[in-house]
Amino acid sequence: MSTVAPHKFAGVYTSTDGEYTSLSTKSLVPGVSVYGEKLVNVGQDEFRIWSPRRSKLAAAIKKGLAEMPIQPGSKVLYLGAASGTTVSHCSDIVGKGGVIYAVEFAPRSARDLVQLAASRTNVIPIIEDARHPTRYAPLVSGPIDVIYQDVAQPNQATILCENLKTFCSFGAWGMLAIKARSIDSATSLDKVYNKEIAELDRRGLDVVENIDLEPLERDHRFVVCRVTEDVT
Repeated sequence: MSTVAPHKFAGVYTSTDGEYTSLSTKSLVPGVSVYGEKLVNVGQDEFRIWSPRRSKLAAAIKKGLAEMPIQPGSKVLYLGAASGTTVSHCSDIVGKGGVIYAVEFAPRSARDLVQLAASRTNVIPIIEDARHPTRYAPLVSGPIDVIYQDVAQPNQATILCENLKTFCSFGAWGMLAIKARSIDSATSLDKVYNKEIAELDRRGLDVVENIDLEPLERDHRFVVCRVTEDVT
């Protein structure tokens, strides 16, 4: 028999089935499995198992994430939404009082994202290139609380900074999954990570966490940063 208990992060839960414990979120659309994840019913509520091998945010939580800026009611700009696996769990977390602006450029993934948004009214799909925030700025309403980025581009720190500068003000958060081999396939991992983190620091961001996602995600670091001065 499965049991579910609140995690230390609001909107996230811990599901236990025998000796196996996993992360989960309370489904905003009960009865629907987004990507084949297991659904767990407890009383009147339904929870979706959140695999750390399918989501870098779940992996970061499993690896000891200390700050979780995505909370109930948050306004999130999600860069590199793909087909919406992690977006769907963020949608559960922010709930009906929050919103996820989900940016994706690849046509095939974007089709899945649009389909996801059809049943989740707090997800707004934006088919655009995350490198050009001014293109989709008219589609984003008001200041953003959190920018979450998971893009396979060489200049990942720069993309995050440009979006933070466009959409965020003092106190906003950035969450960045650094894909080392999308930046440089030959340079050592540490050099790649250090270069991207140095760029965040140079642009005026306060880096508060830097988590190695191994073995859940290969060649990835998860960085949490905050706007504490003007982003240059």
